[in-house]
Amino acid sequence: MKTELKNRIKKIKLLVCDVDGVLTDGGAFYSGNGLELKRFSIRDGMGITLLRKAGYHIAIVTTENTKIVEKRASVLKITDLYQGVVNKIEALEDLLQKYSLTWSEVAYIGDDVNDLPVLEKAGLAVVPRNGQAVNKKLAHYITKADGGHGCVREVCDLLLDLNWKGKKIAELWLSK
Repeated sequence: MKTELKNRIKKIKLLVCDVDGVLTDGGAFYSGNGLELKRFSIRDGMGITLLRKAGYHIAIVTTENTKIVEKRASVLKITDLYQGVVNKIEALEDLLQKYSLTWSEVAYIGDDVNDLPVLEKAGLAVVPRNGQAVNKKLAHYITKADGGHGCVREVCDLLLDLNWKGKKIAELWLSK
């Protein structure tokens, strides 16, 4: 891993994720009676849980507004949920103020054009392997995994590997 990337990762205190194309594969299932379903990666959820236990702040910022995302955030104990957001910079500025952080302390994972303004400012701009080419041009890191298929876990593992000070990951799982 390049020194510049390591230095960026070491500064991170807040992980912010988009939903469709990041926490999900970007697909949606609709039934004939209007039921909507989305698929979330359980591995991504475990990574988020471990990161939260390690003391990181976690947030979801998405343009959509659904009960499905609200439920997933609740299961993962993510209290910083911003739904229906058109201007994601405003949501991030709110988070920076809330936690007294700077942009260099933010890792943001986004796959599509509505994520570009945040990717430009984030200390660690991450794009899933199957994200849009224009996003990849701004990325400090492109995941090996696709959105919805472990890309968030990959980023969580990167952060933990460099910042968890040599402790065993299992210790995080067993901690409160």
